[in-house]
Amino acid sequence: MNLFYEDVETGANFRTGTHRITKDDIVDFCRLTRDHHPLHTDDGYAREAGFPGVIAHGLYGLSLMEGLKTELHLYDESSIASLGWDKVRFLKPLLAGDEVHVEMDFTAKRESKGRGVVTEAIRLMRGTETVIDAEHVSLIRKRG
Repeated sequence: MNLFYEDVETGANFRTGTHRITKDDIVDFCRLTRDHHPLHTDDGYAREAGFPGVIAHGLYGLSLMEGLKTELHLYDESSIASLGWDKVRFLKPLLAGDEVHVEMDFTAKRESKGRGVVTEAIRLMRGTETVIDAEHVSLIRKRG
């Protein structure tokens, strides 16, 4: 699927494939971002904070949402830019072993200088439980 502005239907929804979060994912995100807070590196510290063990960074979850959404190939030929993420809420901790997927709905669209701006409601899901809830705005091409 490759959507241009004209193809976007408000209310249309999509679901991605799944990804199982691993300890290596968390370690790699620590390394890439230089965020080695003990919540993400020390099981004992995380347990004292009330978690069952180390947790993934909320920003890892947000990044994973974009990656999983990209696997839908919605904008392979039409994407111009991400205009930003809004209303981001980290509702539940992400743990190694969690299997997650993304559910997304188009909530709005408008033309802008010969291009299209689309708004997506995006949720990172662990089964039926919402882990992260956010809104994303994308700038995409119109057809020819």
